[in-house]
Amino acid sequence: MVSGMTDAKKGNCIPGDAVARLAGLPVHLAARIKGQRHALGRIASVLTRGELSLAHPRRPKGSFLFVGPTGIGKTETTNVFTDYLFEGAVPIRFDMSEYQLQKSVDKLIGENANDPGLLGRALRGVSRGTLLFDEIEKAHALVLDLFLQILEDGRITLATGETLNLTGFYVVLTSNIGSAEVMRMVSAPFATVERTVLMRVGQQLRPELFVRVTEKIVFARLDYPTQREICEQLIADECERLRGLGHAIEVGLDAVEFLIREGYHRTLGARPMRGAVERHLQDAIAGSILAGKSGGGRVSVNNSRDRLILLAGT
Repeated sequence: MVSGMTDAKKGNCIPGDAVARLAGLPVHLAARIKGQRHALGRIASVLTRGELSLAHPRRPKGSFLFVGPTGIGKTETTNVFTDYLFEGAVPIRFDMSEYQLQKSVDKLIGENANDPGLLGRALRGVSRGTLLFDEIEKAHALVLDLFLQILEDGRITLATGETLNLTGFYVVLTSNIGSAEVMRMVSAPFATVERTVLMRVGQQLRPELFVRVTEKIVFARLDYPTQREICEQLIADECERLRGLGHAIEVGLDAVEFLIREGYHRTLGARPMRGAVERHLQDAIAGSILAGKSGGGRVSVNNSRDRLILLAGT
């Protein structure tokens, strides 16, 4: 039985159930994130140190730079660990492709004493969680200056004069820099791919920003076997969600193979797979309901129309 641990920063005892849950983080990440086993231990390490208050007290709890092509799990990883650590919360997300102009600084932190900006509004009443900044390389240089303060001092000052304390947050930056290398270097050892990509990232991002990030992680491309695993997980998740809406369905093996064929994409990763699973399973249920049936049963392939249908329990 875990009795608890002392939080050295606050002098408090961390409850045993919280310690046990934290100990289960690596297993949870491995169950939910496919094809990135090389990264999960490093991610869990940063999160564990942050949750045990071992990180520097005047910086964010931890910071990450997730690099790689689209659809390979950068945002999903952020969603998964945020949900696990913060009781079902989602990351506070900013798409940095919307902050490419010099005036984007005002958009983010406000343009006058009455405007807290989008960041100030998003963090109103929030003191802990995850801040996700997607495609960081697209942000204007003056916006990137703000991250130097965030990562080094764990705070940011808004146009209103209010200073936000960000030491209760994890900061995740994502980037597509080096994506071509990840997709092209199929036969190279991953250590070589990682070294090549991080060299590109270091050349393109400002060194003072790059060095402040706790962990820089290159995500691997998703091969066909990995995408099969992801498809099976997506099917299970969608079936559970639909069951909560009153539609109990069982997906046959032929339907699983159909969804894998429909969703697999070599360069776009798992994002098309998610769309295929959701679209086809929902269409099968909708067709059953419109036919005056129950909207539940066994999902199979209607070969004549190349779509999924409900065969039983309807």
